[in-house]
Amino acid sequence: MSKGHRTQIKRERNKTNVDKRPSARLSGARVSSRKASFVLDAIRGKDVNEAIGIVTYSPRYASRLIKKLIESAVANAKNNNQMDEEKLYVAECFSGNATNYKRMHPRAQGRAYSILKRNSHITVILDERKEPEKKAKAKATEGGNNGSES
Repeated sequence: MSKGHRTQIKRERNKTNVDKRPSARLSGARVSSRKASFVLDAIRGKDVNEAIGIVTYSPRYASRLIKKLIESAVANAKNNNQMDEEKLYVAECFSGNATNYKRMHPRAQGRAYSILKRNSHITVILDERKEPEKKAKAKATEGGNNGSES
């Protein structure tokens, strides 16, 4: 028949689907997810050092929050997973909507308009490259035909 109660079956199934990549998550960040995604789109797929450089000089408010998140994820990778910092890159980064603060703004003739102060959950997931990107580019240019024949 069955192997056990459905919660036991789900628990066993979910143990195999655990993501081992280092990550950091900021819940309830006081910035809208659309504004945070501008910065996240700029760092997706980049090396960690390059991503930190991008967010350091980005003028957006969300970049300060995301810089702390990247540094936290790097610390998690080094301490918890014993990964090499030089091989780390931003594998995934995304933001989702959190609960909104609802405020009222007075208008003419006793009316009130509602204002939504939007919040977001921001997540950064790192991963380790199998081979550093610079070496892979060097190998690609070594054996290629550059058009000059001798």
